[in-house]
Amino acid sequence: MTQEKIKIGITQGDINSISYEVIIKALNDSRILDICTPIVYGSPKVAAYHRKALNIDNFSFNNIKSPEEANPKRSNIINCVDDSIRVELGKSTKIAGEASYFALETAVNDLELHKIDAMVTGPINKQNIQSDRFNFTGHTEYLESKFPSDGALMFMVSEVMKIGVVTGHVQFARIIEYLTREVILNKLKIMNKSLLTDFMIRKPKIAVLGLNPHASDNGLIGNEEQEIIKPAIDLATEENIMVFGPFPPDGFFGSDSFTKFDAILAMYHDQGLIPFKALMAGGGVNFTAGLPVVRTSPAHGTSYDLAGKGKASPDSFREAIYLTCDIYNNRKLYNELSANPLKAYNITES
Repeated sequence: MTQEKIKIGITQGDINSISYEVIIKALNDSRILDICTPIVYGSPKVAAYHRKALNIDNFSFNNIKSPEEANPKRSNIINCVDDSIRVELGKSTKIAGEASYFALETAVNDLELHKIDAMVTGPINKQNIQSDRFNFTGHTEYLESKFPSDGALMFMVSEVMKIGVVTGHVQFARIIEYLTREVILNKLKIMNKSLLTDFMIRKPKIAVLGLNPHASDNGLIGNEEQEIIKPAIDLATEENIMVFGPFPPDGFFGSDSFTKFDAILAMYHDQGLIPFKALMAGGGVNFTAGLPVVRTSPAHGTSYDLAGKGKASPDSFREAIYLTCDIYNNRKLYNELSANPLKAYNITES
């Protein structure tokens, strides 16, 4: 009996951005259909508009009303918006924000009901999506509110580097308010568990970055390393997590130190994402670790300046689809091995 393929829900993101371009280009790779059944939550009309604008003739969606109708040999699409919706390429509009929210909400509801197995989200505009229904600074915070967990971790992933952040979409002046021993320890626990269950790394080694220049130079430039970060590392070590640091970020990324660890925990958003995006040159994936569901997204935004020009690379989106499938399968395997320790022993020994 052939095993049923994973159903991946894909949200359309901002309809005026490059989102549909990278979705269509990624799904136009026939290898995707070998590993999953893609289901886009969006608009057939908007998809057709983008295909025409991009002169893509060798691709079409299979229109369905629910995930149960999905054709495993096709890329499917579920309409989530009004047919009168207007596309204005390269512009941030209220209509685009509403459309991105409706697609996200519908996909999340189906994910909660197990109608789809996992989700990849298209890039949104964090301003135009704001409303009474969506009052969050990004996908990570929204999903954390929808699914029960001990917290979520923004985890940027590639084959070269995996880096998570303690504080995500937080105003820079307020970062220190969120940096406590307990918060850092919790992020380390989430990261360590994810490395074990989602990436099947047996004994993960985690590096922690300092907050201040030169990681404070032993208290010369601030005391956060001595009073907050190092104690959190010590607490994690007591819980048998292999953690090292805090390291001065400039020297850490300026040398090959980052290659010696399975993952890195940065203190704030830009401290982690700037080196990640610089080294990945547009590749890599944003993964929300710590949730009971699997969600990824490309490691780029709406890129309005490229919308409709056919120049957007689908590489990051394609990587996001592949990583979603890998993590989903790894979790299943980890749970099976945990339930059968003898099987795990045999696999390890062989």
